[in-house]
Amino acid sequence: MPELPDVEGFRRVLAEHAGKRIEDVVVHDAQVLRGVSAQRLRKSLTGQRFEPPRRLGKWLIAPVGGRAETLVLHFGMTGSLSTGPPHRHDRVVFRMAGGELRYRDMRKLQGLRLLGESGLEELLAGTGPDALEVPKGRFRELLPARRQLKAALTDQAVLSGLGNLLADEILWRAKLNPRTPAGELSPAEVDRLHARMRSTLRTAVRAGRVPPRASWLTGHRDEPSGACPRCGTALRHGRTGGRGTVWCPRCQPG
Repeated sequence: MPELPDVEGFRRVLAEHAGKRIEDVVVHDAQVLRGVSAQRLRKSLTGQRFEPPRRLGKWLIAPVGGRAETLVLHFGMTGSLSTGPPHRHDRVVFRMAGGELRYRDMRKLQGLRLLGESGLEELLAGTGPDALEVPKGRFRELLPARRQLKAALTDQAVLSGLGNLLADEILWRAKLNPRTPAGELSPAEVDRLHARMRSTLRTAVRAGRVPPRASWLTGHRDEPSGACPRCGTALRHGRTGGRGTVWCPRCQPG
């Protein structure tokens, strides 16, 4: 599932094509369009150029030069943006001078929007600050005291960009149990959580994904008898806030 590091990678892909003329927009599957028809998307974008894109959490936001509109992309569970060869799950293709950008998505749970200024503000109004950018003091204020840590970290209205893999990885690195209510953390634990979140995200952004390294929890979470890469204890699997969760009972007691 694309999380903040993946979407940052997609932003870089789109940024490489900012300023290039969009020669055509081919919609192979209009089911990924949200609030805009294939005809209007093509008419609005053909002949225009994307301005430098930005990211907020899992949202990729690309202003369209020459128009008071913005293309907004969300990648759901299986989406991506690439310049690779054609694939049967390509849903929308942007043809530009020198290449093509392909919005690819197998499950089609999210998609593309074309919004004016007010529509963009309304869409993002309930989105929390970006997990990579939020300062330590603001992070302390954001954590809802009664929410369990895993649920709080993955709530996009609290903090944007974190999903299952990142939340579990960050909590494992911070040695905090995912079911601990945020209000029970000491100030030092909150600061440690913030620090581990920042360092984990920076490494993952460089990798363009949450890397399944042997030294990471992510590298062992899907093993039938996975063990903690730090202490060797058998990992626990359960559900927290309706989400599949993995943790080490020794490193993250609670």
